[in-house]
Amino acid sequence: MNQDQHLSRTGYAFIWCVIVAGLAATGFSAYVLVVAPVSAQWVILAALTLLTGSFSVKIPSISARISVSDAFVFASVLLFGPAPATVIVAIDCFVLTAWMRHENRSIARSLFNVSAVALSIWLSSQEFFWLAGVRPGNVNRLLPLEQHLWQLFALASSYFLLNSWLIAIAVAFEKRENVFRVWWQNFPWFSLNYFGGVSVAALLVSYTRSVDVSAVGIILPLLLISYFTHRTSLGRIEDSKRHVEQLSDLYLSTIETLAMAVDAKDQITHGHIRRVQVYAIELAKRLGVRDERQLKAIEAAALLHDMGKLAIPEHILNKPGKLTGAEFEKMKLHADIGADLLSAVKFPYPVVPIVRHHHEHWNGKGYPAGISGTDIPLGARILSVVDCFDALTSDRPYRPRLSTEEAFATIMEGRGTLYDPLVVDMFLKAYPQIAPLAIQAGAESTSLMNLSELPDKRTDSSPLHRIRVSATETSLLDSYGRIIAGTKTRAQAIEAAAQCLRQLSAAAVFAFFRYDRTRDLLICEDAPGDKDGLLVGLTIAMGTRVSGWSAATQRSSMNANAALDLANVADFFEPPLRSVFCMPVVSEGQTLGVFTAYSHKSEAFSESQTYAFEQIATALSHRLPSLSEVDPSRHLVFHPRSR
Repeated sequence: MNQDQHLSRTGYAFIWCVIVAGLAATGFSAYVLVVAPVSAQWVILAALTLLTGSFSVKIPSISARISVSDAFVFASVLLFGPAPATVIVAIDCFVLTAWMRHENRSIARSLFNVSAVALSIWLSSQEFFWLAGVRPGNVNRLLPLEQHLWQLFALASSYFLLNSWLIAIAVAFEKRENVFRVWWQNFPWFSLNYFGGVSVAALLVSYTRSVDVSAVGIILPLLLISYFTHRTSLGRIEDSKRHVEQLSDLYLSTIETLAMAVDAKDQITHGHIRRVQVYAIELAKRLGVRDERQLKAIEAAALLHDMGKLAIPEHILNKPGKLTGAEFEKMKLHADIGADLLSAVKFPYPVVPIVRHHHEHWNGKGYPAGISGTDIPLGARILSVVDCFDALTSDRPYRPRLSTEEAFATIMEGRGTLYDPLVVDMFLKAYPQIAPLAIQAGAESTSLMNLSELPDKRTDSSPLHRIRVSATETSLLDSYGRIIAGTKTRAQAIEAAAQCLRQLSAAAVFAFFRYDRTRDLLICEDAPGDKDGLLVGLTIAMGTRVSGWSAATQRSSMNANAALDLANVADFFEPPLRSVFCMPVVSEGQTLGVFTAYSHKSEAFSESQTYAFEQIATALSHRLPSLSEVDPSRHLVFHPRSR
């Protein structure tokens, strides 16, 4: 019970039933000790129980502890009956709970811990004396104890089973796990501690019918050996568990980093994946998924379901319009490709089927296998709904985001055809509860991962940012390369080139200076972004100014002062042009001209943008020779020293 508010109503009812029953057993036992006092030696056993109980060992994975004090508890049962034993364990457990340094010691937790152990020993000791046919406290009737071995075995067994199952049920309610799995994974081998305790108690009672110092001196070393054995063994288990958790964290972080790289290539923010992950896990829990392996599979699949998009060209992934039939067939391959890639990873849970089938449709018309209904893995059915919803409510290159109501309406249209009706209904019902968790996860992820958006960062410091920029650049260059190849006039080609580079750089104004060999001049024939017509018709002598030098040397020039290229014309723009990037356009070794970009910012261009300018210049060099020319009579001569 890490936090009481995590318990369901049934869990609360169980906890408080145990508390009431345990406190009643403890109160009744205390009353019996008052009205029918036993030998004061039970106080010595109580002190020994407290002493040895302070040497407790935490059970890995759950909030429970064991100690070697059970021998004295069993001895108090055999010597004095259920009442002293119940009071002793209640006091011991109360002190142990008070000494626990953290572990959320709520009132309900403390009362439950005390009540569970008190109720367990009271019931099991009552059972023991009933099976033995002996009145509690009459130790003489029990001797010799070898005549009551099976009753002793029943005492240890019932105490162990009652105590362990009460704790297991409480843990199962808290963690929302299967109670049998909780018990089987954590408690069976601790039965040895109980059977060892009852054996030591039997030896003590057989040796002396009272609490004897010499007998205790013989038994204490055995208990200390047992304690150190438990501590060493459980310590190793705890270390092993911690190591596994560290490896799991490393494993998941590696998966998440890979998923983030896929998202960046697909122009999707990492917040999308984190939201989808939270939506999927929370929805799975509300649909009754309790198996830890299944939840882990959904968690990993939510991160990796689009892994196959690594094999899909960027111009298809980020196409701003509807995909053609051929493009959609190419896109559909990503489900199988992603599953095949991940099949090489030895996942300890079924991730691959979810990734492979997350685009299947409830009516069997999805891909890649065309399976339908419940043949589709539950994780894939969940993922298809939440992934679609978050995609609809996020901005994408091909459309703006939809409102929540519009996204709900779209999903409802696919209910029973595209999506599992049960999954859709539960998602719409649970959305108000899980949406804040998903939105918070997405916001935290975005704030952590978008390092390039931090102030004073001129360089692309974030690997994810660089991947995203590279994907954008590749997609745009591919798309605009095809556009340039299909243009009808030079003006259209230059305009397409400008549109592309405007998205990839800080350029605001562009100029294409065609090289006129007859006059050995560069003539500006097209100037996208020049609204006032200040550049068209201007000329620069070959080899002069920045554009002339670039044309003569067939080399690019970056971040020179725009005034060195345009003189005072640079100041005629509002705001003035400050920096220039010149890229020669060369075909078969001959200079066709210079494609020049101007920016209102100083030092506006970076080395990383050179590749984009080179690709656009190459596309122009392939297309311009076959396009129409502009009437040269409208050109003005712009000599290097003219004003």
